Amino acid sequence: MPDPTVPPTPPVPLDALLARADLGLRRIAGPDDPGLVVHWVHTSEMADPYPYLLGGELLLSAGVHVPDGAGAGYFDAYVSRIVAAGGAALGFGVAPVHDTVPGALVEACEMHGLPLLEVPPRTTFSGVARAVWRLMAQARLAELRRVTEAQQALAAAAARPDPVPSVVRRLAGRLDGWAVLYGPEGTRLAAAGREPGEEVRLALAGLADVVRPDVSPATGRDRPGTAPGGAGRPASAADTVAGTRLTAYALGAGQGFVLGVAAPRQEPGDHTVASVAAVLLSLLTGEHQSGRGTARSSALVRLLLGSTPEDVAALLGGEEWRVVHARPDGPAPDHVAASALGAALGSALVDPDGRTVRVLVPGDRTVEALPGWTLGVSAAVGPREWPAADTQAARALARARATRAPLVRHGGRPALTDLVAGPDAEAHARALLAPLTAVPALPETLRTWLSLHGSWDRTAVALSVHRNTVRQRIARCAALLDADLDDPDVRMELWFALRRG
Repeated sequence: MPDPTVPPTPPVPLDALLARADLGLRRIAGPDDPGLVVHWVHTSEMADPYPYLLGGELLLSAGVHVPDGAGAGYFDAYVSRIVAAGGAALGFGVAPVHDTVPGALVEACEMHGLPLLEVPPRTTFSGVARAVWRLMAQARLAELRRVTEAQQALAAAAARPDPVPSVVRRLAGRLDGWAVLYGPEGTRLAAAGREPGEEVRLALAGLADVVRPDVSPATGRDRPGTAPGGAGRPASAADTVAGTRLTAYALGAGQGFVLGVAAPRQEPGDHTVASVAAVLLSLLTGEHQSGRGTARSSALVRLLLGSTPEDVAALLGGEEWRVVHARPDGPAPDHVAASALGAALGSALVDPDGRTVRVLVPGDRTVEALPGWTLGVSAAVGPREWPAADTQAARALARARATRAPLVRHGGRPALTDLVAGPDAEAHARALLAPLTAVPALPETLRTWLSLHGSWDRTAVALSVHRNTVRQRIARCAALLDADLDDPDVRMELWFALRRG
């Protein structure tokens, strides 16, 4: 895990700051190490700045805190506290308090290994800070451009005929290191890049075992009671061996696959690039390795070629299914949001249709309310009744939205309509509702209005129309049917017809 005290912006090499001619900074003590970086700038005139430092700062001071006649002991204590706090470097302004940098400060910085920069009178501390922020912004832009290019390259590799080795090969090239995909048993399935020595290879394989989930050999799934990635195990882990940075990522498919990366150095954005590769490999190994993606494709092809739903249901993995209609509380969902909803419901059979998302969920799976969504759930039915279940879910969703409930399930108890023969009930419904059929919105408005006990406001919400529109439609229904819609007997007969119509 990254250090929480380190800011998300890329650090600035100290040498890059020294190279700015407009600043005129000069290193007068401390190591000349090109690897030294600055994470931020802090100005302080405290004699002991330790409590105010987080680490990685370029500390700027004009020496206001230095007492008259301060000797080596004072500066030794001052510099040692900066080093103890993790300060990256000290910048000392030679104006307006001091004409030169105190010699005892130079000696203390040299002794403690703290880079000391002389800040000339013409350079303000705010100018130094601004230069650091600009260098950080440039580095951040370069990092984002590099990550974006890597994402595009990895996505293109995933679309190749040999997607898994192509993604691994492209990742190794982008990180200038070695990338390897381990199988559930630790077998090396694909590898690319400069292969390191045996010590590094063994260490990376051991790191992969740390993040690999506890997979049951019989089912290929996580054993009960283990979280993705294994109980108490991290989804990724990192280490450094023989000067090589090692990282292992547990792929999200739950099949025990692990991506390992060994690189001689870690550049900003490398973790993001490797994480993108891990996501792509999760999709590639999860769907195709388990066969679920192929099974769904087979089911679709058979339906298109004329097979019945009953013939293809077995390929989808269940005998009974529920249809779920869902609407988000916010804007219309995109395909990413729809896929995330399907994952939360435990199904990849998702159909984003405007503001509503339809999901086909196995009948033995309990559908619970989800934050940010309103759900309507059908009864569990066989493939032949899928269209009826779709209607049930749509009506349940409309009722959920009207009553502001997060979830409404279609009732499973026998209804009065079940006591009348289907053909007779349907013929009666057609005859009774015939005056309304010329305007499709009228039967649906009447059905919703009756289901909500004549509430104008809730019906308007359920149908996404104005309440005056509901009043006009209901008045038109009453006129066309020549019926008193306040009569409970009339309402009951109409409700019976609308349920069968």
